[in-house]
Amino acid sequence: MQPSSPPERPSPGIVASPEVAGALRAGGPVVALESTLLAHGLPRPDNRTAADDIEAAVRRGGAVPATIAVLDGVPHVGLTAGQVDRVCADPDLAKLGVRDLPVALATGGSGATTVSSTALLAARAGIGVFATGGLGGVHRDAPFDESADLVALARTSLVVVCAGVKSILDVPATLERLETLSVTVVGYRTTTFPGFYVADSGSTVDWAVDGPAQAAAVFAARRRLTPGAVVVANPLPPDEELDRELHDQVIADALAAAHAAGVRGRAVTPFVLDHLHRASRGATLAVNVRLVLRNAELAGEIAAALAARSAHG
Repeated sequence: MQPSSPPERPSPGIVASPEVAGALRAGGPVVALESTLLAHGLPRPDNRTAADDIEAAVRRGGAVPATIAVLDGVPHVGLTAGQVDRVCADPDLAKLGVRDLPVALATGGSGATTVSSTALLAARAGIGVFATGGLGGVHRDAPFDESADLVALARTSLVVVCAGVKSILDVPATLERLETLSVTVVGYRTTTFPGFYVADSGSTVDWAVDGPAQAAAVFAARRRLTPGAVVVANPLPPDEELDRELHDQVIADALAAAHAAGVRGRAVTPFVLDHLHRASRGATLAVNVRLVLRNAELAGEIAAALAARSAHG
């Protein structure tokens, strides 16, 4: 449990937990974590257990975890146990992208942060590394439907460790958009771009990094040149991925179910994830948690390497 002393503010309007604020002040490694995964991506009560496990994985990597959410109009970077309980238990908690943040802040609203809003708040707080499961992107059969994650990454300077983009998306089109937006994408010890639940999406990337120190060096070089994110795509080991046949079948069934139900826009992802969990009898949930834990630990290692670079000038 985090200390109960009053929080500190690393940036106007953002409240950091004492542990996160202290680490940032000292130039220590910190990893941002989104809260939409907890509020909307994982079923209750598994989400509460996963929240602790993800933060523990960041600590194993050598960094301080900073789960981010907006509570009663205030962006919090680093949550207390009670605040995590609230995020995980409230079925009516809003899903906040960047466009929604001003409304929530102005009206005293509460919500879980998506990749785009987590990246923005993390960067504003001075955090350089962010761990998530999969990025949003371009939807299949609807190229006009594109996640705000992509533009946010083009504008925000931080490392994003992920397992590719969500399996329900058009991966080649998403990679093309990331290229157009000049977002740096590297594979972690591979040029194979992961497919979230599976190790190989069928697409490749041009560059790979061989470890946390090299990932930190790439980000340091990017930050010197121009704003924007470095995406580190971290595939699951093949023996930990979802069965390929099961993967293809449940994805097709989930997308068909969403279409039949008339689900559109931001409602598609939670609908499909819930369908996948039920149709796979929990197999997708287990894989989802595994890949997030791996990303969180790697993000901790990259944050530690980045802090070490800064300490040595």
